[in-house]
Amino acid sequence: MGQSLDHLLVDYLPLVVFIGLSLVIGLGLLVAPFIVAYQNPDPEKLSAYECGFEAFDDARMKFDVRFYLVSILFIIFDLEVAFLFPWAVAFKEVGLFGFWSMMIFLGVLTIGFIYEWKKGALEWD
Repeated sequence: MGQSLDHLLVDYLPLVVFIGLSLVIGLGLLVAPFIVAYQNPDPEKLSAYECGFEAFDDARMKFDVRFYLVSILFIIFDLEVAFLFPWAVAFKEVGLFGFWSMMIFLGVLTIGFIYEWKKGALEWD
């Protein structure tokens, strides 16, 4: 019993070292900016800098629906790529059924893409 427990602990030693090292590096990267950073705020440093002017409206203002549409389209085509990578890696193993299944999947996505193109969803006026 003691021998197998020692062997098990030796097998998990690299994992413990990895977790310990990642914790030390992570905490070091979290603490280092507070130690190293130059702490001398002035009005110019605290002013708005992203767009060059002060915020003029509430952060919860209404957005155009096209922003949401573009994000949904991105998610759809991003998921398409996420399904293509494992399929391409296992291409030889999936056989003819796997090939035609992916062609149907890509065909449905292509039809959807053509539909949204024809409807003008990709136009940005």
